[in-house]
Amino acid sequence: MGNVLQEIASNLYDGEDKGVAGLVRNALDSDIDPQEILSAGLIAGMDKVGKDFKAGVLYVPEVLQTARAMNAGMEILRPFLVQGDSGFSVDKCIIGTVKGDLHDIGKNLVKMLLEGAGYEIVDLGTDVGSEAFVDSIRQHQPKLLGLSAMLTTTMVYMKSTIEAITASGLRDSVKIMIGGAPVTAEFAKQIGADAYASDAASAVEVARTLVASATN
Repeated sequence: MGNVLQEIASNLYDGEDKGVAGLVRNALDSDIDPQEILSAGLIAGMDKVGKDFKAGVLYVPEVLQTARAMNAGMEILRPFLVQGDSGFSVDKCIIGTVKGDLHDIGKNLVKMLLEGAGYEIVDLGTDVGSEAFVDSIRQHQPKLLGLSAMLTTTMVYMKSTIEAITASGLRDSVKIMIGGAPVTAEFAKQIGADAYASDAASAVEVARTLVASATN
């Protein structure tokens, strides 16, 4: 069993989408538990991608290839995860760039790596107003919210978004992580966010810590 799972992780790291899809099929045909394929195959591969991306071993083009490979594997695996027999449940994360800001490269990288880490992502896109975030939290009931801003002039909307979430009575139900070029850990504390992520790879580690604290 270990060999095919290691091959899935290796092929994913190399961005071999067809290889990953075929190996996931083989693993399912061999009656390997879908949750095991996800955690020891796909997520294990993406974990290595995230670490090497953070270390500067991999760059954005390679990460994009691994994301395609991850998606190819998940297309095969997802129906088996949601059948109810695996006991599989996924933590949701809403992500978006705040009002007035149209930048999305950093947000998209965070989204990709969080998906690779096993989260279900609700991407609200860019230029997202406070009420849209509130409505999405109410609808999807995520454990985590990620706010992005790339301009100093739009950072203020992170604060107003958190204030709107608090006013709606939903603040205690969701952990909030913020990031973006002008954002700092000190700013996160000032506006009442739960955490700050300095880059996309760090966001996965921060997300895991936040979700674990919300679960405990």
